[in-house]
Amino acid sequence: MSSMETEPIDISEKGRSSDGQVITSDHRLFMQLLVYGGCSDTASIISALAVSEIDGVLYEDINDPQGIGLLTMSPNPDEFLVNLRPLLNQTPFTDMRPKPEFTMFGRTYALGYEPDLEEALIQRPRQRLHDRQLPWAIWYPLRRSGSFEQLSAQEQRVILMEHGGIGRSFGRAGYGYDIRLACYGLDKNDNDFVIGLLGPGLYPLSSIVQRMRKTKQTSQYLKRLGPFFVGKAVWHSEIQYHDQ
Repeated sequence: MSSMETEPIDISEKGRSSDGQVITSDHRLFMQLLVYGGCSDTASIISALAVSEIDGVLYEDINDPQGIGLLTMSPNPDEFLVNLRPLLNQTPFTDMRPKPEFTMFGRTYALGYEPDLEEALIQRPRQRLHDRQLPWAIWYPLRRSGSFEQLSAQEQRVILMEHGGIGRSFGRAGYGYDIRLACYGLDKNDNDFVIGLLGPGLYPLSSIVQRMRKTKQTSQYLKRLGPFFVGKAVWHSEIQYHDQ
């Protein structure tokens, strides 16, 4: 047997406490974006969502005058089938036209240095999505090229630091914040990640994407990017999670 076959498998998320100890968590937040056309009455959608137990955000699509995007989330993936699926198979949702090319589904993940995994994986993403001061959103999937995976860990780290530095600088300035989701094996187009950019205005989010174009990761190591969904939040749920 190879060493990989005999080593125990650990799929928990890893962080690091203030004293340098490795911490772990099996909690993650799953998110799904579903996009529809043919919505002539956003108010009816909001009314249906308001009486549901769905945790999410409703966007109006800036590129489609009858378009909406429904971003839902839960730590339990069963939620998307048990509660969300029946809701979407009723009116007014069945009166609209699904746009499956924009469907995105992913899970939060840790980078290995987070001192509070519950905050990083569950609380912070939800807080950003439900922040009424950050109504504008750009959502898109991406896949890295195979050549990126062949780089050493140090080379990957340098490339990702350049990319992440842009996001942090925009966040410190209050222009925009990101939601990063892994979607390995969860995306019909075999993408690696789903990215959400959230902010008080639309132009700064476009500027983030523009700045990212010049990074080494985007210019040399991305195989696929998009499609892009651009919208503004018009409804937020009031769901409160119990302790995990």
